[in-house]
Amino acid sequence: MPRPLLLSPDRLFPSDPAQRDIARRLYKEVADLPIVSPHGHTDPGWFAGNAPFGNAAELLLHPDHYIFRMLYSQGIPLDALGIRNRDAEPRESWRLFAGNYHLFRGTPSRMWMDWVFAEAFGFDVQFSAETSDLYYDRITEALATDAFRPRALFDRFGIEVIATTESPLDTLEHHAAIRTANESGEWGGRVITAYRPDPVVDPEFEGFRDNLQRFSELSGEDAFSYAGYLAAHRNRRAFFAEMGATSTDHGHPTAATADLPYAEAEVLFARVTGDKVSAADAELFRAHMLTVMAGMSLDDGLVMQIHPGAFRNHNPWLFDHYGRDKGADIPMSTDYVHALRPLLGRYGNEAGLTIILFTLDETSYARELAPLAGHYPALKLGPAWWFHDSPEGMRRFRSQMTETAGFYNSVGFNDDTRAFLSIPARHDVARRIDCGFLAQLVAEHRMAEWEAAELAADLSYNLAKAAYKL
Repeated sequence: MPRPLLLSPDRLFPSDPAQRDIARRLYKEVADLPIVSPHGHTDPGWFAGNAPFGNAAELLLHPDHYIFRMLYSQGIPLDALGIRNRDAEPRESWRLFAGNYHLFRGTPSRMWMDWVFAEAFGFDVQFSAETSDLYYDRITEALATDAFRPRALFDRFGIEVIATTESPLDTLEHHAAIRTANESGEWGGRVITAYRPDPVVDPEFEGFRDNLQRFSELSGEDAFSYAGYLAAHRNRRAFFAEMGATSTDHGHPTAATADLPYAEAEVLFARVTGDKVSAADAELFRAHMLTVMAGMSLDDGLVMQIHPGAFRNHNPWLFDHYGRDKGADIPMSTDYVHALRPLLGRYGNEAGLTIILFTLDETSYARELAPLAGHYPALKLGPAWWFHDSPEGMRRFRSQMTETAGFYNSVGFNDDTRAFLSIPARHDVARRIDCGFLAQLVAEHRMAEWEAAELAADLSYNLAKAAYKL
């Protein structure tokens, strides 16, 4: 017999009875707040076309690299899971997932997926090899109904706004279609974009010179001259802002910044746009462009996000065969104190600038990041991210950051996901963890419960909305 699927109403709350009672009261105040999702990677085409999702595997397995990286680590080929393999039968891929669901015990993916199964689709038996076809059929049948189209799910989950992430080479036609739907009254959902310039900022990004050619065509500027290149960024940033963007996003390997004189930057640009680029020049150019981007954000008001510290595409075979974002990115130790000093020396004291800094290096929390954010007016701390977007990761973040930086030098929570249905699940986890953390402070008489209630609402909703100018 299949085992029951039960979501405890007290999940993730403290085990201490007194703290658990406080956490329950705090959570009750924030559980139904709207979801603000200021940074993520959902496909805007879902909301533009509002076409039905095809089947269970297409919706829940294929976009979620948290899922297939675990399966790949156990020797299951990505082809068998249907990742970029159109010949794979989706039901068989789903059966592979179901038969290996035990691999996810204790992981955030298990919590998110169980929430989706129970809350979104109403399952009351656990996902397993035994129930694989039951799950596949019920989910796939549900996806064919109007209630499970992208816009309906957006509304059902109480999402106030989602920011997707596009490169300067994107024409944003999906966002234009969403705007048309908004203006006509067809749909009221707010989906905005964010400016992610990595393909035209990183000289080591595949196709960099071809990207600059396309950059020139879209902007009407000569992106192969330094002056034209900077003008092209300003042009595209303005276009993204016109299409709703309130932020930029920068996924550099390190947090290195530099502040080069214009003439030196012009010479460096000539080198990195040549036929051969040294690793040192590529790193220096990325570092300089972070400072340039901060200056542009001060001018145009776009909030700047920096996501450093991932060794992208660590598995060369996987990258060659499947491309980016297939679960092979690995966290690295990251310096922030020395790396950010050129940028912060130039712009860190600007109260009108917001730089949201993320990390995959937890050892830097109390030593570097909290003191930096606790001092510079321009700097805010993004939430526990990616590999640390987990109950213990969130607790470590709060416990190590708060004493020095406080709560209000952070920006609440963002889900940073490609897996659409995991968004409400992730926000629910974050709200429960924060309520548990605050409950301990109340129980220790370090904070009044009314203050904790205000903070819970700020961490769940208000801080993200304010930081990202939403």
